[in-house]
Amino acid sequence: MSDTAYTTEALVIHAKEDLRLDRVAVTAPGTGEVTVRVAWGGICGSDMHYLKHGGVGASVLREPMILGHEISGFVERTGPGVSGLVQGGPVAIHPARPCGDCPECRRGLRHLCSDTRFLGSAAMLPHTDGGFRRLMTVAASQIHPLPPGLDVRSACLAEPLSVALHAIARAGEVRGRTILVQGAGPIGALIVAGLKIAGAETIVATDLQDFPLSIARRMGATSVINTAATPYRADHDVVFEASGAASALPTAIACTAKGGILVQVGMFPPGDVGIPLGQIIARELDYRGSFRFDAEFGTALALLATNPWIAEGLVTHRFGLSAFDEAFTTSIDRRHASKVLFDIAG
Repeated sequence: MSDTAYTTEALVIHAKEDLRLDRVAVTAPGTGEVTVRVAWGGICGSDMHYLKHGGVGASVLREPMILGHEISGFVERTGPGVSGLVQGGPVAIHPARPCGDCPECRRGLRHLCSDTRFLGSAAMLPHTDGGFRRLMTVAASQIHPLPPGLDVRSACLAEPLSVALHAIARAGEVRGRTILVQGAGPIGALIVAGLKIAGAETIVATDLQDFPLSIARRMGATSVINTAATPYRADHDVVFEASGAASALPTAIACTAKGGILVQVGMFPPGDVGIPLGQIIARELDYRGSFRFDAEFGTALALLATNPWIAEGLVTHRFGLSAFDEAFTTSIDRRHASKVLFDIAG
């Protein structure tokens, strides 16, 4: 069979506000590769940014690209040199393929690799196609067989949960501490879930909308506050800024106790962001960035298997791939939706 012997349906972003269901070639698996029949995919904030703005930060669309990096499915076919995987076996796909040879990779910081290929990302040219397609071929190193007890639908949440777990790891020990999570979108809600499992004593979630706060409550927040109605200020040992709104940063700083830790999880829009550095200095705050994840992916799968309430509480809507317009419209509406999934196999 030639490399392009057959095609599959895929959700392709051509430009800002130009999303199409196209047919694309399916590459046969080469040495060390696996073809996966994709079953489920989660819509991420970055997917919505590509649709609404034509890019995410410095990653700007320059050619058509398949969206999606929160992906699970079943092994369709394995290439030469691949062992330990069975046809039809349920798997999740780690979206990152770091180079393995740069200074960051050699230091064990694979998630900071500047040459990484990340599914559904326009950071490099040619862009790296994502997983919103019915068949896709990836490196076997990206394939994670599902642990016992984890269904393939819930498994696509391993990627956003990994982001949350990495952010929590950046904060250090959280057991018994008072925590604020600012921004209760899917990542903020998953941070709340991770904090609950890790034994945080108090978990306060804030947002400008009531619906995401109801999801945070399901995820284990001990209290929730709509800051559009009730301005909030209180000292917390650790603050996670998960909104990605530059205007929210001064509040996050003010809510971090003296000598506390502020973890920046939300990605700011392009351009300079004003930061009250005087407050960071005078309060001796430890301001830490958090970007993607690496080995947390396996941990996320294990947690999803043993804590089914995470997926049950986070997922609010499911759509077939052909209903992509409705799916994205729903996902963008934070008043009624949290995590929206594509039933790609349906």
